[in-house]
Amino acid sequence: MSEANYLRANFKDEMTHELSEQEIQRREKLGQLRELGVDPYPADLYEVNVTAADIKENYERAKLDYKNVSIAGRLMSQRIMGKASFGEIMDHSGRIQIYVNRDEICPEEDKTMYNNVWKKLLDMGDFIGVKGYVFTTQVGEISIHVTELKLLSKSLKPLPVVKTDADGKVHDAFSDPEQRYRQRYVDLVVNEKVKGTFVKRTKIINAMREFFNNSGYLEVDTPVLQPIPGGAAARPFITHHNALDMPLYLRIANELYLKRLIVGGFDGVYEFSRNFRNEGMDRTHNPEFTVMEIYVAYKDYNWMMDYTEAMLEHVVFRVNNGETSVQLGENLIDFKRPFPRVTMYEAIKQYTGVDISGMDEEQLRGVCKDLGIHTDKSMGKGKLIDEIFGEKCEKNFIQPTFITDYPIEMSPLCKRHRNNPDLTERFELMINGKEIANAYSELNDPIDQRARFEEQLKLMDRGDDEAMFIDQDFLRSLEYGMPPTSGMGIGVDRLVMMLTNNSSIQEVLLFPQMRKEV
Repeated sequence: MSEANYLRANFKDEMTHELSEQEIQRREKLGQLRELGVDPYPADLYEVNVTAADIKENYERAKLDYKNVSIAGRLMSQRIMGKASFGEIMDHSGRIQIYVNRDEICPEEDKTMYNNVWKKLLDMGDFIGVKGYVFTTQVGEISIHVTELKLLSKSLKPLPVVKTDADGKVHDAFSDPEQRYRQRYVDLVVNEKVKGTFVKRTKIINAMREFFNNSGYLEVDTPVLQPIPGGAAARPFITHHNALDMPLYLRIANELYLKRLIVGGFDGVYEFSRNFRNEGMDRTHNPEFTVMEIYVAYKDYNWMMDYTEAMLEHVVFRVNNGETSVQLGENLIDFKRPFPRVTMYEAIKQYTGVDISGMDEEQLRGVCKDLGIHTDKSMGKGKLIDEIFGEKCEKNFIQPTFITDYPIEMSPLCKRHRNNPDLTERFELMINGKEIANAYSELNDPIDQRARFEEQLKLMDRGDDEAMFIDQDFLRSLEYGMPPTSGMGIGVDRLVMMLTNNSSIQEVLLFPQMRKEV
């Protein structure tokens, strides 16, 4: 089937759905507006000189600044009272009350704008622009006295009407997760706290970027379409490039490209990378996600631990009003450095009572069996150790803790430990029982790296579909020489979850992946 025919077969015109009574009424109003000569979708510029939040924050102390305001947003409510009415308009910063008087917005001879448009043909959700001046009502409500009103965009679908009663109880909430994630545009309008999550997400990323830039490191872009899915152990998405007639992979990581830049002479590079992994979905995994990776020449993993905790303390302080502690569910997480450091073998011994150091693959299988951990024949030594740690240890590390010195089988891109060749100079940062960051003293020995890749191919032959491919060009780059380097990757989505007190990754992604709508 051709691509065009596939699209025709699988993506039908959404307008084939049956219209509700309210949708029919709004379309009828659309026609009436046009008959009155009112353009429901005008193309001309509408100048805005203030926001709802600006007015509410500053009006009482700066009244003279609000004599000629122009604001635009969604009409969220109307209270019609003869020739005078109140309404509420919502812009990107919040809501503010407006007062509309027929005789002020209409010329003497024509009351159409008030009697027909305002009273009968506008609906909740319509975009309007109003001009006027700010005043305070007798009950103390800061409001805009409207002198000019204009329809900017007619809404053809009704917004959910979320109501809060006198006791603070919410009725008819737009709260079903599937609806909220699938129709995020509605979620952002009716659930105002949701917007705050995404504003904070941007502030978190900006604070990270500020920290790296102040260190003198360069932000870069690397390919999303890659000929080899390298840099991580994960199942990739596969596509095909027609002009080159070759398969390409959506990147599972950007690590190998950033290391090439260190080979090329940059001392420090970082990237906020959109990655894709063709794996399961749950409350902490989405097939499309954001990772920040940074690589710095002439550093090791000990330096990177210091740098990582300093960066996180800075970020939390900047986005959390000068505090370094954040509430996450029942736990108060403190990002004040320094963070504890525990080796992986120490952690496993502490939470299982078993010392696995020096064990071979069969002995580890026996440990897994004794601990009730499921295994299969595709799992090598590294996967078995990872399963033990994930099942029995990870959940216990609530406060920020560095887990260090991973077995070499778990880390094919990591330098061997300077004091124990069976281990690597690697750490993962655990917070609230989840991995947030992963870092190495990077392997820069091209011969050792090739041997590690070949071990990964053996795992692939055993059925491990997350084993790494060999990237011959990356190996060639190492042969030109890469200086001692440390790299670190941090899961941006998971960090945002923690700093916004959300337990689901879907809450911090504007448009999470969803099943096809039926």
